[in-house]
Amino acid sequence: MKDITTLDEHLDRRYGMLGTEKRTNFEIKAKAFAIGEILREARKEAHLTQEQLAQKTGTRKSFISRIENGHSDIQLSTLYRLVEIGFEKQINLTIS
Repeated sequence: MKDITTLDEHLDRRYGMLGTEKRTNFEIKAKAFAIGEILREARKEAHLTQEQLAQKTGTRKSFISRIENGHSDIQLSTLYRLVEIGFEKQINLTIS
C-alpha cells in the first residue's frame, strides 16, 4: 500500500476499476450512505426526531433509521417525499 497516493488508486485496488461489478456495488453503497448522512443532518436541522419525520411522511421510524444509516435503497419518490413533505424544502438533482 506504500505506493498508493490517491483515493482513486486505493479504490481501484480495493474494489476494482470503474465499471467493474465490485466497484459499482461499492459506489452504490457509498452513495446510499452519503444520502443518509444528508437526510440525517436535514432532519436534525428541522428539529425532527426519526419518529416525527416518519409520521409526517407516512413511513416508519425503522425505515428512516435504515436510510440514515445507508442500509436501505431509497426510491426517488421517497426521497422527494422526505425532503418536500418532511422538511418542507425543494429538492434539486444534478446528473453529471
